[in-house]
Amino acid sequence: MSREFWDTRYATEAYIFGTAPNVFLASQAARIRPGMRALSIADGEGRNGVWLAEQGARVHAIDISPFALDKAQKLAVARGVAIDTEQADALDWHWPAAAYDVVVAIFIQFAPPPARERIVAGIRRTLAPGGLLILQGYTPKQIEFGTGGPPDPAHMYTADLLRQWFGDWEILHLAEHESFISEGTHHHGQSALIDFVARKPAY
Repeated sequence: MSREFWDTRYATEAYIFGTAPNVFLASQAARIRPGMRALSIADGEGRNGVWLAEQGARVHAIDISPFALDKAQKLAVARGVAIDTEQADALDWHWPAAAYDVVVAIFIQFAPPPARERIVAGIRRTLAPGGLLILQGYTPKQIEFGTGGPPDPAHMYTADLLRQWFGDWEILHLAEHESFISEGTHHHGQSALIDFVARKPAY
C-alpha cells in the first residue's frame, strides 16, 4: 500500500473513515491525561488525533498521505484544537526514543510480516517508560466479514501475537470480539476485532 494508494483514497472532500474517534479509543478516555505526549500512528484524516487533543494531549500525528494530513488539520481547526502533523511512512520513520506517554495504533494493518516488525520495534522504542499503548485491529476472521482492512490474514493480529510483541509489558486489557462498527464508508459492518492496552515498564 504505497503513498499513491493512500493519496488516491484520501483525495476527496469526504472523510472516508468519519470524523468521530474510534470507539475503542474513546472508551479509554480515563487513561488520557492533559499534557500527555501522544503519538497517533497512521492517523489518516485526524479523527483519533483530534480526539486525543480534545482530551488535552499534545498530539503528534503521522501519516504517509499529505491529503490525509491536510484534512486532519482542517478537522482540528473545526474542533478548536491543535495537532502537530508529519508526513511519514511508519515503516521508515525514525521513532524517537522515549518520546511519548501514549502511542495510539488504530487499524494500522497495512504492513505484512516481516515489515511490520519494524513498526513494533518502533513502538517499543518511542514509548516512554510507564507509557501506554492503545491498539485496535482486526483478527484473521475479519477476512470472512470483508467489512474493512486488507484482504490478507497475514496482516491481522491475534492475542498470541500481541503477547509475543508486548508480553514483557503490563497488559491492562486484551479482548477479541465480533462487533458492528461504523467508521465512515471504509470500516462498516460486523467486524472481527482485537482490543489491546499495555503499559511499558517504568524502569
